[in-house]
Amino acid sequence: MSITDSREWKQLMETVPNEFQQSYSRLTRAMEVVTSDPDPEVGLTPKEVIWTKNKAKLYRYVSDQPKKFNVPLLLVYALINKPYILDLTKGDSLVEYLVNRGFDVYLLDWGTPGYEDKKMKLDDYILDYIPRAVRKVLRTSNSDNVSILGYCMGGTLTSIFAALHSELPVRNLIFMTSPFDFEETGLYGSFLDERYFDIDNVVETLGLIPPEMIDFGNKMLKPTTNFYGPYVSLVDRADNEKFVRNWKLMQKWVSDGVPFPGEAYRQWIRDFYQNNKLIKGELVIRGRKVNLENITANVLNLSAERDHIAQPHQVEALMDVISSKDKEYVSLPTGHVSVTFGSKAVKLTYPTVGDWLEKRSM
Repeated sequence: MSITDSREWKQLMETVPNEFQQSYSRLTRAMEVVTSDPDPEVGLTPKEVIWTKNKAKLYRYVSDQPKKFNVPLLLVYALINKPYILDLTKGDSLVEYLVNRGFDVYLLDWGTPGYEDKKMKLDDYILDYIPRAVRKVLRTSNSDNVSILGYCMGGTLTSIFAALHSELPVRNLIFMTSPFDFEETGLYGSFLDERYFDIDNVVETLGLIPPEMIDFGNKMLKPTTNFYGPYVSLVDRADNEKFVRNWKLMQKWVSDGVPFPGEAYRQWIRDFYQNNKLIKGELVIRGRKVNLENITANVLNLSAERDHIAQPHQVEALMDVISSKDKEYVSLPTGHVSVTFGSKAVKLTYPTVGDWLEKRSM
């Protein structure tokens, strides 16, 4: 008998234990998800482009309801992956949550750099892009102050921006799983040790650092779990359509990386991971020394307990060096990504951000 004969195959399946039938059904569904299911739609909160520079776009999220708060909020993400993780899907979107609470929300999307952008440095993003985006937000919202939320590396860049631009009216800063102290970075420290990782050779050879290389490095922090775990989980839970929906959303985002401009990558590895210059007060951006003590805005600093990318001690270190009188550190029982997507994000992260910001945005 050929198992390609569907009728005979179904008859055979009826003779095997129910547990086997369920396992086969889950495996079949998992194969469909991986091979033939359409990609999910992402970034669904309505928005409009209000400013551009090179590949970057500044979005303003639009809503029919009136704004409740005078201080607008600018979201800044990392230079890797795409920022729609902050607006992944309806009901699981930090952007949607904040818009529905009445905040005037903006997002700085760095775009996808091309080979012609390989010489771009962190200096360019910090001194040319973020300040202009902030000024555009202030003009558009007709506000005297602005709040900024930086996620992951976006928070690290935002802290440098804030330290160098005390003249700009930044009232509130929210850092979400952003590393500041790179002395103890776990396996990253071993991977990127200058004795073994020749950053100059990497940059000169590649120009643009491919997203696959960044993703591989992140997955190597927990290789068994990160490489095979998602697919094992899919097979185990393929009969749960809510899980399947979230799985597809997450896999779409994880695989949707963007290149890292070589010169910016060189700085990120050498100045931060290899020499830990930021927290030491030794970082220089376009000739200007960065002193985190210059930060005086209200600060909410969020870490994730299960974060292997920005470990809690790397995040919390900021609290000892800034000059803010109103500053709060919160460690959430999530991971680096689940801090912004998933049930715990909806129940914990979103209200933590919204409640803290509401009190300081009138």
